[in-house]
Amino acid sequence: MLPREASSANSLSNSLFDRQADWLARYQYGLRLSEQGNVVSIGDGIAWISGLPSARMEDVVHLEDGSRALVFHLARDRVGAILLRQTSQLTAGTAVFLTGKRLSIGVGRALLGRVIDPLGIPLDDAGPIQFDIYRLLDVRSPPIIARDFVAQPLYTGNKIIDTMIPVGKGQRQLIIGDNGTGKSSLAIDAVINQRDKNVYCVYVLIGQKRSTVVNTIEILRRNQALSNTVLVVAEANAMPGLKYLAPFAGCAVAEAWMAEGYDTLVVYDDLSTHARSYRELSLLLRRPPGREAYPGDIFFLHSRLLERSTRLSSKQGGGSMTALPIIETEQGEIASYIPTNLISITDGQIYLDQQLFARGFLPAIDVTRSVSRIGGNAQHPNIKKEAGRMKLDYLQFLELEVFTRFGSRLEPTMEARIRRGQILREILKQELLTPLTIEFQMAWLVAYNEGMFDHLELDQIKPCLQYLQEQIARTRLSIEEGHEQWRILVRTWLNEMGRA
Repeated sequence: MLPREASSANSLSNSLFDRQADWLARYQYGLRLSEQGNVVSIGDGIAWISGLPSARMEDVVHLEDGSRALVFHLARDRVGAILLRQTSQLTAGTAVFLTGKRLSIGVGRALLGRVIDPLGIPLDDAGPIQFDIYRLLDVRSPPIIARDFVAQPLYTGNKIIDTMIPVGKGQRQLIIGDNGTGKSSLAIDAVINQRDKNVYCVYVLIGQKRSTVVNTIEILRRNQALSNTVLVVAEANAMPGLKYLAPFAGCAVAEAWMAEGYDTLVVYDDLSTHARSYRELSLLLRRPPGREAYPGDIFFLHSRLLERSTRLSSKQGGGSMTALPIIETEQGEIASYIPTNLISITDGQIYLDQQLFARGFLPAIDVTRSVSRIGGNAQHPNIKKEAGRMKLDYLQFLELEVFTRFGSRLEPTMEARIRRGQILREILKQELLTPLTIEFQMAWLVAYNEGMFDHLELDQIKPCLQYLQEQIARTRLSIEEGHEQWRILVRTWLNEMGRA
């Protein structure tokens, strides 16, 4: 053995000896009672256990083969537990032991840039994670007296959302729409936009394919947004128990930062899969089914999760946790069971329409069905003033556009309003992975409201907006500047572009 290896081995043996000596010094003789149960049956991620009369809901139990489970159902003569980790040696008759502990997860800055499962186990190749603090997955939401009003904007970088459907720090804004309409892309854009705004992000992927998970990681890494983001992943082939726990794990991670006074953003992608996983577990545990075979407490499941998102008062540190839950609809039906539940729980919804998507209007946000119950309370006064004028024009245009389909002759004033509406619709189009600064939002709002785009053709709108964006990046103009200064600068830039 080399001298260095011998020294390392000696130090390791000394460390083990010291720990054993310390344990022996603290050991006390006495009678100890413990319960031991046995596995009755196993199947589909569920273990039925007998012989644990002191078991409580959400207790963690250890199985003799090394598996772990979470008590999830209490029957008269047995306990139903959802498996968190299952070994190949797990069979009926395996001994089960109570731990007296609830499920927790390691939290802290060590998680930034990492990919973990709902138990905090790393899924990437960056090595183990050293945790100093652990936090329970399922806790009560902050009381009313610990909360403050939502008054600070959380910018997503999207033209439509930041101007017409604003999101505030501490808000719960639902993203809803059919499959393939761009819900996840919208959430990823919001995460990317937080990379330089001192907002910690948690992206929870529930029941997604591995290719989707890898693609999400690569997009965040390519856009320098992975360093302030944690990904909590329960893949499609994961046990139903892990898919059920995934959003609670992500919430616990974000909640720890909120308690320290930081602003956080957590995305649940998506809660439709989460609801189906919970329904699967409930049916396997023989709970009485309700509407659409969902258990009766499905509403409570999501409400206790989303109620934890809030803005804390200054006495509590002033941190915030903004939630963007994603829910999937079928054929645009928002009145089905799970979507209506989440609409009633959240502070508004961003609705993505399949028909708008098919027409090429991206992002396919239907402004008429989308709403933010926080509204202008979470907007900068300058943006609020300019966006109010623009939104009224857009809603009137959508109503007037219906009449043009009949081929009727319109008055010149009506034609002018429809043309302005068409220009605005072209302005509101936005490509994926291109979050925009709030200063640029202010620039195009002023330009539109002052009629600076009225003389342009539709194909000239995009290069004009790109020129405005370049000028904003060069001048570093603040959103705090008054309307008149914005109007003069924007008009000067557009005149320079016209001369060029």
